[in-house]
Amino acid sequence: MESVPYEILEAMVQCFGRAFHFKDGMEAFLVSCGVDRNLVNKYRHEHKYVWARHLLTELGQTEEGRVEQRKVLTSLCRLRSLPDANVPDRDSGLAALRKLKELSLAHQLIAEVEIQASSEKKKQAEDKNRLIRERGEKLEAVRLKFNAAVVNVSRQTAGFSLEELLYDLFAIFEIKYRKSYRTPTQQIDGQFTFLGFDYLLEARWRHDQPTEQEIGGFKHKTGGKLESTRGLFVSMPGFRTEVVDEFNGKGTNLIFMDGRDLIHILEGRIDLRDALEMKIERAAQEGIVFTPSY
Repeated sequence: MESVPYEILEAMVQCFGRAFHFKDGMEAFLVSCGVDRNLVNKYRHEHKYVWARHLLTELGQTEEGRVEQRKVLTSLCRLRSLPDANVPDRDSGLAALRKLKELSLAHQLIAEVEIQASSEKKKQAEDKNRLIRERGEKLEAVRLKFNAAVVNVSRQTAGFSLEELLYDLFAIFEIKYRKSYRTPTQQIDGQFTFLGFDYLLEARWRHDQPTEQEIGGFKHKTGGKLESTRGLFVSMPGFRTEVVDEFNGKGTNLIFMDGRDLIHILEGRIDLRDALEMKIERAAQEGIVFTPSY
């Protein structure tokens, strides 16, 4: 990509000098255009005109920088009013913006940048749709495994299947997850890291809902690790209300998930990350350990 013509670069310099009053506003504008903050601040100690000229000149030395030049140009041309209300001479600032836009239109630079931006947006949309489609296909594969486990008469086998399903599910949503492992004294069904906290996981797929003693045993496991360690208890048949009430509040470090939660995630009705965040937020704010996602 060719560098922006000299007369347009100078017009851009005039815009920065006349349309901005405070340097903080000029810095924020440049960063919003995608210019690296370290590069933006490299010349911040200079007068605004000198700062802008040095920065634009350095951007023009690389292909990536020339792309950023065009982004800055386009953002300036899109301004409908002065970006800084404290500018002492508003007329001069607006005149500088008008002149820049006229020159850019004459050189057909605005249209060129708009086309490039449109192309980039289209590619981003295509990439997003592709990722959504791929995630949907992976979720469908896990859902089929889940359906097979539902009809399995062996609850022990189903329990092992649940551990594998959860591993696959966390991988789909790119959450760091460790499969089941043993310590010298404990069996851990899984472990994952989410939003800066470590979580132990207990996976239960039995006919009966877990008892207070069973959940208490899991809470004891989390208590034996780092103080910030939390726990996710997954019970396919759900939880008895009176048992849930025993763990609400009281400085809880647990959150619960049941089979209906899991089905909603596998069917794509809710993102695993969103489901976890919702449960964590309710537990942190209100001490409620079980917030259904359905």
